[in-house]
Amino acid sequence: MITMPWLYAVAGTMFAAFAVLSLADRANAKRLGNAAFWGLMAVSLLAGDWIGDFANGLLVLGLAGIAGFKLLGRSHPPTTSDEERARWSARLGNRLFLPALIIPVTALVGTLVYNYTPIGGLGWIEPKRETYVFLVLGVIIALATIFAWLKPPPIAPLQEGRRLMDAIGWAAVLPQMLAALGVLFAAAGVGDIIGSLARSIIPEGNVFLTVVVFGVGMVAFTMIMGNAFAAFPVMAAAIGVPLLIQGYHGDPAVVGAVGMLAGFCGTLMTPMAATFNLVPVALLELKDQNGVVKAQVATALPLLVLNLLIIYFAAFR
Repeated sequence: MITMPWLYAVAGTMFAAFAVLSLADRANAKRLGNAAFWGLMAVSLLAGDWIGDFANGLLVLGLAGIAGFKLLGRSHPPTTSDEERARWSARLGNRLFLPALIIPVTALVGTLVYNYTPIGGLGWIEPKRETYVFLVLGVIIALATIFAWLKPPPIAPLQEGRRLMDAIGWAAVLPQMLAALGVLFAAAGVGDIIGSLARSIIPEGNVFLTVVVFGVGMVAFTMIMGNAFAAFPVMAAAIGVPLLIQGYHGDPAVVGAVGMLAGFCGTLMTPMAATFNLVPVALLELKDQNGVVKAQVATALPLLVLNLLIIYFAAFR
């Protein structure tokens, strides 16, 4: 059976390769910092289950220390020349995007086939992990397609991956850290504390105000943690389940799904959502670090209002 540790091993091997290539990159003045950072990520993914909680905590502190002391630097590894890329672009045009499209198509089709055909009954994949497996499979198929079609240098995918990760830097691992923070908050009972405060402030029976507090709370915690998935356990435990669903008998599907959408409005307005808001800044080398966030606020606020109205009118019919 293919389980999540298999996928962690694939990702860990990739980060280990980034660490080795960084160490050998004498053109990068901060190569040791890059090698240490990606090496620690590799250890986390390859051996996280074996080294224990204390060692994992030290590993996270090591990552934070390397990032905090600005020991990471950008790399510019040689892969394909500008002339080769220009020739491919002129000859193939938008067909160059086909390998990238293989990844989501494989994940979607593979998940549907596995879940809605007899193949799923064979037990090849750990339950509820099908999408992750097919996502990784899509990456492997895309890489094989690139080698068969474009015939780049053998090391090019790893060097380009390293270049991209170095451009993003510490922000690449921020979603993982923030998601873990959300789990810690929920386990520590933060949701119960917020729920008690909400019940003491919101007038009993006021469904609309409860919906507003739930939605705005999702936005606020998402902006703090940078991840709506991290915010959801806290706000669901505080308001979503005890008040909206159990107290006012709201539709759980609407409260949960649209509550997550409200949280995503917070994603649009925070630099903590590094994958969405800092990565484009790094890749495009924008002068304003918050330029993406500023551009998205005008979209996020009306969306939040609409999400609140959807919860109120659709969950409590």
